[in-house]
Amino acid sequence: MYSRKRMTALSAAGMSAALLLTACGGGGGESLTGPEGGGEDPQEINIALIAWEEGIATTNLWKVLLEEKGYDVTVTDVDVAPMYQGAANGDVDLFLDTWLPVTHADYWEDYGDQLEDLGAWYDNAKLTITVPSYVEDVNSIPDLADHVEDLDGRIVGIDPGAGLTRVTKEEAMPGYGLDEDFELVESSTAAMLAELDSAISEEEPIVVTLWRPHPAYAQYDLKDLEDPEGLMGDAETIHAVGRDGFGEDYPELTGWLENFELNDEELATLEVLTLQEHEDDPEAGARAWLSENPEFLERTLGEDAEGLEF
Repeated sequence: MYSRKRMTALSAAGMSAALLLTACGGGGGESLTGPEGGGEDPQEINIALIAWEEGIATTNLWKVLLEEKGYDVTVTDVDVAPMYQGAANGDVDLFLDTWLPVTHADYWEDYGDQLEDLGAWYDNAKLTITVPSYVEDVNSIPDLADHVEDLDGRIVGIDPGAGLTRVTKEEAMPGYGLDEDFELVESSTAAMLAELDSAISEEEPIVVTLWRPHPAYAQYDLKDLEDPEGLMGDAETIHAVGRDGFGEDYPELTGWLENFELNDEELATLEVLTLQEHEDDPEAGARAWLSENPEFLERTLGEDAEGLEF
């Protein structure tokens, strides 16, 4: 999972200089001229984007939403380490994809006192071992030991360097006694999804490593195997994070972000629309999702949702 979370768009060394050229938000509250400042010009905001599935989906969601509310939004593609550095320096205003308490613990320890936690919007981020729901006799990871032959002794995994691969290979498989009879097939996320799709089309048994949130949960009827010993790790929460002073500079938006939350089904369908059905225009996918989910606007924006159409 974690190896998918890499997009080297800006180097750490060049982060501040590059963002100073492209950022639109990084200032203090004194210069507000847009929706929050009461002026005619749109208030500018720079959102950092790391090319992770949920990050692409939610960043495009908020870009579309904020532009409808009169903001001037810039999205800056960046890798994870320089993103935290840039946010701590005030070069970007907002980041929607901080995983706590484990995945981004080191970054939070280094930079957390220079950032503002704007709240968790998703509470079921976790690593999983998963089968199609029609694999009826396999409900927990230990159950796999009784179905080695049915599953050809294969757990279909992703990249060799992924954290998901490490946890599966070093924790779950030996912990449940699967390492002697099963091979963890290391390939790529795309290869794993291709095998999953092929197996489901033929209704054949298959077991894969996966993670939530992921659009596969909207595409297929899947079953996460129970993990009685907790060897795959506990669920994490995904947070929106702002630079220091964000709440003071963007009080209206801060309130909306405090109300921001997505459940499994909502996030999965948003990912399908932005990453697959509208792969070349994720903003169009976000607009389509917003048009189909007016209740999201009502609970997130409250009275500020009146008059919005997508």
